[in-house]
Amino acid sequence: MIKTTSLLLATMLMASQSMAQNNKFSAEDIFELEYASDVQISHDGGHIAYVRSGYDIMTDGHRSSVWLFDLDKQSNVPLLADGHQYSQPRWSPDGKKLAYVSDASGSRQLHLYWLDEDKSAVLTQLQKGVSDISWSPDGKWLAFTMDVPQGKSDYAKSVKRISKPKGAKWSEEPIIVDKVRYQADGRGLLEPAFKQVFVIPASGGTPRQLTQGEFQHYGPLAWRPDGQALLFSANFNPDWEYQTGEADIHQVDLQSGNITAVTQQPGSERQPMFSADGKYLTYLQEGNEPVPYNTSRVALLKWGEDSPKILTDKLDRSVDDVQWQGSRNLVIQYDDNGKRKLAELSLAGKLKELTDELSGTSLGRPYISGRFSLADNGAIAFTLGTAQRPADLGYLYKGKQRQLTALNDDLLSHKELGQVHEIEYASSFDGEKIQGWYITPPGFDPAQQYPLLLEIHGGPHLAYGPHFAAELQRYAAEGYVVFYANHRGSTSYGERFAMLLDGKYSSKEDFADHNSGVDALLAKGFIDKNNLFIAGGSAGGIATAYAIGLTDRFNAAAITKPVINWVSKVLTADSYLGQIRNQFPGMPWDNLEHYWQRSPLSLVGNVKTPSLIMTGEADRRTPISESEQFYQALKLQKVDTVLVRVPGAPHGIAGKPSRMIAKIEHTLAWFERYKK
Repeated sequence: MIKTTSLLLATMLMASQSMAQNNKFSAEDIFELEYASDVQISHDGGHIAYVRSGYDIMTDGHRSSVWLFDLDKQSNVPLLADGHQYSQPRWSPDGKKLAYVSDASGSRQLHLYWLDEDKSAVLTQLQKGVSDISWSPDGKWLAFTMDVPQGKSDYAKSVKRISKPKGAKWSEEPIIVDKVRYQADGRGLLEPAFKQVFVIPASGGTPRQLTQGEFQHYGPLAWRPDGQALLFSANFNPDWEYQTGEADIHQVDLQSGNITAVTQQPGSERQPMFSADGKYLTYLQEGNEPVPYNTSRVALLKWGEDSPKILTDKLDRSVDDVQWQGSRNLVIQYDDNGKRKLAELSLAGKLKELTDELSGTSLGRPYISGRFSLADNGAIAFTLGTAQRPADLGYLYKGKQRQLTALNDDLLSHKELGQVHEIEYASSFDGEKIQGWYITPPGFDPAQQYPLLLEIHGGPHLAYGPHFAAELQRYAAEGYVVFYANHRGSTSYGERFAMLLDGKYSSKEDFADHNSGVDALLAKGFIDKNNLFIAGGSAGGIATAYAIGLTDRFNAAAITKPVINWVSKVLTADSYLGQIRNQFPGMPWDNLEHYWQRSPLSLVGNVKTPSLIMTGEADRRTPISESEQFYQALKLQKVDTVLVRVPGAPHGIAGKPSRMIAKIEHTLAWFERYKK
């Protein structure tokens, strides 16, 4: 009887432990996450088309389909969901058709779906993918942009080539690089090409190229109200490749092909949009100062005049998107204190906040994210996310907000997730107020003590917030209190705060912002001071590598895709044009001391912290040669170090679900080695 009872108790204990483990967020759960994106409400406000995105465990890739929410019937049904990739759903003016991009024909081509007939057709069969779809006001035309290859340069044509004998096996031909921008992270070496504007009849036909020349013509595109011209953003200066902060709005006449400038201001103007009555044009405008952060503002131009009015000159935040609500009001999107907000903006510049719950389209880490669209009746569809859920479909009308979907309840409703808490503290460097958050693990007991994981965001001019983060939830599920903060230089706090890091990324100043947060959490009493860990990716990887050159308080570090030597980084990475101009006082050969002082390599002689370094082998933003420098330097000092190379991965090292899991699990395994 005693043996039977013991066996029963043991079985119950094992079942209880298994159930508790199943109730935590696991690595396998990452493959099951879904989120809503690119929400598009119909002009009459009756339907919302949106992209439903997730992961495919068999292909280790993304899957995306288009779903339709009927607001009258309160129904949510798949519209385009057959295993192909779908994106950019765009409503026709009459709401009876939906243009979209799909790879069903082998590449990202333009398609059209007729809702009443439940029929679809491919409209283009072009050599490159289609983007920036825009309907003409009468619904008879569709405009889009596409990269048009340049072909061989004059030098490439001049190189003498000989024919190889039949059956001979020669080496591949050399690759000639002669463009200023010749590489891009995630794309590798770029085929010389120029983005051009096209139109095609909505009933089908031959696409017609409207723009020409060796310039980039950027969307989003805006039709002039009479349907006779299209507006886009471009820089036609002969030296445009070096002018990373310059672009004007132009219009191209559909009949003649003539291009005329609409704006000619210093800096960048983009995202044009006409009011419903065609009397006004709005666009986003940024200055061209050679600094790492320029505020993006809403400009209003009375059509036919030259002098715009800045509507958000009193809003110390960058506006990301602006849409017309009729002809007298606008709805704008901007980031504020770690959240993404929507607000109504009058033509007099008066602001009225609508919601601060745009979120949830960045699954891995808690970056600010989200977008919206606006119907003619003022109804708004948006991506609604929380600290506990990725983006669902949100709806806002006449001041009332609703959540229309629950895409992850089947996966997460029975899981115990880490709880997100806000914290504010003063930096030890100068008393600057810093906003942060910490995630407590499932089953958290404030009377106990937990290991702390400090996670530093990238950018550095980006921001975290109280948003769902698969990576951080995994750390919390393994018993860590996860702390993250928006250090000086982070966005969503205004221009002054963003510019505090100008010329100082990384430095003792942003280290103090993070270190003070660790102290603030230690003061709460539930952090084990003997188990402190630090991690970060990209700019966060730089900050992590720099921090362990200043302190040995952390048991171990996980440094992901860092910059270690700014001299070598800016002369090998794809971001050299804008980075040297906007983040440094001049060329590296003229300012070696400045570059060196900001490099973690300058402090490597101080490092004693065991360090995991992880970078994608195809990373062109922070090339793996940076990580190799740090790895070899630490090995020369006999610091316990491991280099994790991720084959084929670009800078977005967690872009595939298996890579996100690998990043998390390698970090957890490394930290477990150094727990006391």
